[in-house]
Amino acid sequence: MFRLFSQAKRCLQVKQGLQRSLCPVHFPAAVQQNRFSTTSHPAQAQTSSLWPKDVGILALEVYFPSQYVDQVELEKYDGVEAGKYTIGLGQKQMGFCAAHEDINSLCLTVVHRLVERSRISWDSIGRLEVGTETIIDKSKAVKTVLMQLFEDSGNTDVEGIDTTNACYGGTASLFNAADWVESSSWDGRYALVVCGDIAVYATGNARPTGGAGAVAMLVGPDAPLALERGLRGTHMEHVYDFYKPDLASEYPMVDGQLSIQCYFRALDRCYATYRKKIESQWQKAGINKRCTLEDFQFMIFHTPFCKLVQKSLARVVLNDFLASSSPDVESGIYKGLQDFRNVKLEETYSSKEVDKAFQKASQELFKQKTQPSLFLSARNGNMYTPSVYGCLASLLAQYSAEQLAGSRIGVFSYGSGLAASMFSLKASENSAPGSPLEKLVSSLSDLGARLDSRKCVPPEKFAEMMKIREETHHLVDHTPHGLSSDLFPGTWYLERVDEKNRRKYAWRTL
Repeated sequence: MFRLFSQAKRCLQVKQGLQRSLCPVHFPAAVQQNRFSTTSHPAQAQTSSLWPKDVGILALEVYFPSQYVDQVELEKYDGVEAGKYTIGLGQKQMGFCAAHEDINSLCLTVVHRLVERSRISWDSIGRLEVGTETIIDKSKAVKTVLMQLFEDSGNTDVEGIDTTNACYGGTASLFNAADWVESSSWDGRYALVVCGDIAVYATGNARPTGGAGAVAMLVGPDAPLALERGLRGTHMEHVYDFYKPDLASEYPMVDGQLSIQCYFRALDRCYATYRKKIESQWQKAGINKRCTLEDFQFMIFHTPFCKLVQKSLARVVLNDFLASSSPDVESGIYKGLQDFRNVKLEETYSSKEVDKAFQKASQELFKQKTQPSLFLSARNGNMYTPSVYGCLASLLAQYSAEQLAGSRIGVFSYGSGLAASMFSLKASENSAPGSPLEKLVSSLSDLGARLDSRKCVPPEKFAEMMKIREETHHLVDHTPHGLSSDLFPGTWYLERVDEKNRRKYAWRTL
């Protein structure tokens, strides 16, 4: 097994390489100077009467493929009406992976980059959990593949494993990481959460909703984006809206209309539970008020496609409208909506009339609170588990630390099957230069430049590459199709699959 990774290991043995940026394009100079303390927190870890303060996201890294297909060109190639993908779905571009990238390589890349950019030591990580639905081995976890990155440090004391349920695994992993830091099991080290997937579909209506990517998040106390304690609203049920029963295929079985209905139902339930919990906290603090969308400076959503998110923000407004005892229908956001006063939520999932009315009513709120978060999704597509965290990265990339300081960010995460949660992140009040929040924001300031640096692939070539991937992704004793020179510098890739189906990975040098 170790022989399989000999070349990759040699890449990691150069200590100096782990102390510098991977690539100027991806890692701005400001980030190179930002270091996290690797000092453990023994008092907090060992004293059960104390909660670690502000547990949440310390650092965040995004990886997406170096190539994409344009959705306007794909519309022409597929012979569909103009605007079906760009207006109907709200998508501009779709990132995709060639055959020499798989879930392991995506996660190797994003973890390697996060640790290097944050300039923390590998032995300062005590938990690593991967959320993914891209399964290439029914036994061996992606997390175990990532442990090769820790070899030189000698750190094998790393808890966590893979977590799977459609697009929800990343959120489950984030919750588990935060819970670990707040538990008696915490030893003062960081937790690392990894979300990664390759979303591919068979030729047809669903293919334009694909995408690929990975997100890694460093979790610990004193975070610039803290998870608000006790504020999680969760909904789970048994349904077959999207599932992958054919283990020999990357393609899912999808009931599109049912999946949208399930998404909306889960949103309604999670929002109701979240509101109940935050209102309870307020009451204990002597505050008597209802929670509405106005209590969130930003609201981000799991994004299968961008148009669904606009509809979802409108649905939050619908929930507020129906929950209000006396909404003002003569002026303001609810003006002219009196005809919908007595509708029942469960009867509106497929109502075009309700959808149209509340999208119109919420148009300005969508622009203010949600649209900026769709920057990456519109240009890269659906990343499955990293989707909502790509939205978080987009938000951070487009606002300054001063603009974000003190804000509450509502997060809705959904995974088919189904599992869903709504929770909130609170941004630090400290936005001064050199503050954790300023460092986090500046680390993502190059997101647009990175997207611009990708290669646009014609639809014909895209279809050809998808066909090769379909035919070879489970082959044994072969070298995957694709050139390392097509990848971003500092990217891991699948170099070889041997006769025993063991995968060997290599790293594209800088």
